[in-house]
Amino acid sequence: MADNVSTVDHPVDQQGRLYNRIALVLTLLIGTFSTFLTSTMLTTAFPTLMKSFSISANTVQWLTTGFMLVMGIVMPITGFFLQRFDSRKLYLSAILIFLAGTIACYFATDFWEILLGRLIQASGVGITAPVYQTIMTSIFPPSKRGAAMGTAGLVVGLAPAIGPTFSGWLLIHYSWRMLFLSIMPISLVVLVLGWFTLRKVLPTRKAPIDWLSVLMSMIGFGSMLFAFSSVGDYQWTDPIVYVTLTVGVIVVALFVWRSTRIKNPLLQFKVFEHKEFTLSAILVSVSFMSMNGFTLVLPLYLQTVRGESPLASGLTLLPGAIVIGVMNPITGRIFDRLGVRNMAIAGMFLLTVTTASFITITATTPVIDIVSLYTVRMLGISMVMMPVTTTGMNALPLRLIGDGTVVNNTARQVFASMGTAILVSVMSNVTTARTPGHAVAQATPILFKKLALQANVVGFRYAFAIAASFAVLGLILTFFLKDTKGAQ
Repeated sequence: MADNVSTVDHPVDQQGRLYNRIALVLTLLIGTFSTFLTSTMLTTAFPTLMKSFSISANTVQWLTTGFMLVMGIVMPITGFFLQRFDSRKLYLSAILIFLAGTIACYFATDFWEILLGRLIQASGVGITAPVYQTIMTSIFPPSKRGAAMGTAGLVVGLAPAIGPTFSGWLLIHYSWRMLFLSIMPISLVVLVLGWFTLRKVLPTRKAPIDWLSVLMSMIGFGSMLFAFSSVGDYQWTDPIVYVTLTVGVIVVALFVWRSTRIKNPLLQFKVFEHKEFTLSAILVSVSFMSMNGFTLVLPLYLQTVRGESPLASGLTLLPGAIVIGVMNPITGRIFDRLGVRNMAIAGMFLLTVTTASFITITATTPVIDIVSLYTVRMLGISMVMMPVTTTGMNALPLRLIGDGTVVNNTARQVFASMGTAILVSVMSNVTTARTPGHAVAQATPILFKKLALQANVVGFRYAFAIAASFAVLGLILTFFLKDTKGAQ
């Protein structure tokens, strides 16, 4: 009994050596905070980058959709890395990869170099997130794990909330390169701290990685995302769209088929044999499609239509982002009392109504209305995400909990990237189709400017309508949830 107490009070690593748990956790929090911060930093910088590189919204959105897609592909591979490699070396390597991507973005001279840097960044983030979650779960005893994960979740939730506002403030005073330069010192500090504070705290074994599945997931999901993203520049009937979409669907189908027949699949699709988990995974993915795409499109509207500064557009998103960060731990307690079905229905109803309210948006809609609707919208999302995810995980047997977590995280990232691509593509396509030709611009410049602005507004309305349709689908799905509660 004494040994157990000493182990709790004085934790030891896999070599039996004592380590400072607080210092280790602090290093993980700083590192993970900085990597999660970049996931939303560019949201308010898109109009600036569009001007700097003379690119369309359909092109610039790849900086976010590509980032999320790569994260979604790398996350399941990290499960194998954790089994095979020293957790200390793995986390530090991920931070080093992230830093390399950040440096590449800073020195980029064209858009494609920034995109390459962002994809390298995403590879690092796709590793740090699962490693961070697994270590935090493993180094605390069950009696302290809830408080530790709650604090950690609040910090990680705060990073994406701060990202757009922090980015907006930097862009007011500096060039877009400062977005990446500001992150570099944090990564360097984490590397130095981690060298001394991180330890191998997870057991390792030789776990084989199915690289063919990795390749198939990259080709399949990448092709599908490319097809959805290309709609803004082409039409659905264009071969570049329907051919890549068809290839993507076929390869993903083969990937799923292979995963159900090999011993150590990249994604364990057996979790979908449990109906409640399947429903929760679909519902959360649909919610992410609505949330992420909307969060990217709204700053574009504020800056391109309203002429707001990057800082102002970031501040517009801040209250809603803070609400979802603060509400995540609170919704757990409400979930225990109300049950998942009632809470999810209420949350999706709020999400549907507030998203649909943006369909009638104009160039002069009061900013206070936008802030209020967006904040309530995020409140609705907070009422859905954690309770529905928890219910789905509770439906799985203990042996599949880890696989369920990987599948959930991957599905969120992949569907969020596709949802974003669809919204931006629709917005770009509608705007282009309704913008008058150059003849009008030459004959009546003032009229052209007015009509072009109206075309832009209509494009955003269509994008918000697509986001609302995702929310409606989610609302319908909530009625199929069982009325279960958190504490059972």
